[in-house]
Amino acid sequence: MKLSDRYPHFKFQTGKHLTLLILNTLLITFLWNNPTLFAAKKAYPFSPGEQLTFEVRWSFIPAGRAVLEILPVEEVNGENAFHFVMTSETYPLIDIFYKVRDRIDSYTDTCMTHSFKYKKSKRGTSTKEVEVIFNWKKGTARYSESGQKGQEISIMPGSFDPLSVFYAFRLHSLYQGKKIETPVTDGKKCVIGKATVIKKEKIKINGKLYDTYLVEPELKHLGGVFEKTEDAKLRIWVSADDKKIPLRIESRLIVGSFIAELTSYKKAAP
Repeated sequence: MKLSDRYPHFKFQTGKHLTLLILNTLLITFLWNNPTLFAAKKAYPFSPGEQLTFEVRWSFIPAGRAVLEILPVEEVNGENAFHFVMTSETYPLIDIFYKVRDRIDSYTDTCMTHSFKYKKSKRGTSTKEVEVIFNWKKGTARYSESGQKGQEISIMPGSFDPLSVFYAFRLHSLYQGKKIETPVTDGKKCVIGKATVIKKEKIKINGKLYDTYLVEPELKHLGGVFEKTEDAKLRIWVSADDKKIPLRIESRLIVGSFIAELTSYKKAAP
């Protein structure tokens, strides 16, 4: 199988691209086999115990809340893993129109080089159980919904799931104009997730002024309401410090505009 067939989202136009892919694969393999060396040199901007709580507004109407948290390290397939969790729920008034009770669980290696497992549970107006299992010996991922397994797909080295990719982003140093690219998969397709740091600016949340970086992820590979919305846009303001905490998230969708702002930040235990 040609590399261009195995990784169709890469463009192998010159020998330079092939060389970079090989070097990247060798580097990731080395880090997987030497996690202690990598962990000793890498200081993370997050750790178990961190909890971020957001209030979500829909066209200026309080709609619900979302919580991002990191649970204690646990074992997955014999390896230590970070356990990231995102829960979201709508307020009672919004429940009348569309009830959301969602939970996402994501597991990655503690060296933050790839995902192990991804789960999503919907318990609102609609119900759904999704699981994505990564098989790194084969370089594949398999999506299943409500127990029905889909076909395995080939994934790129160092791929993250849709939740853990956010934490992988926080490992990068930021500056205006920087472009970040990371492989990401939902189990149905594997793409290069891209984001651009637009500028540095001050924003005010609940009367407090913050120094932030405005980041815009690329949306062309996202489905659902993003795919159906003409000129859809997603903007994220993250703190301009070593934590890179998301402070405000704005999205423009076919169903209206959503704004999520941080209301509380629980630091990880020392």
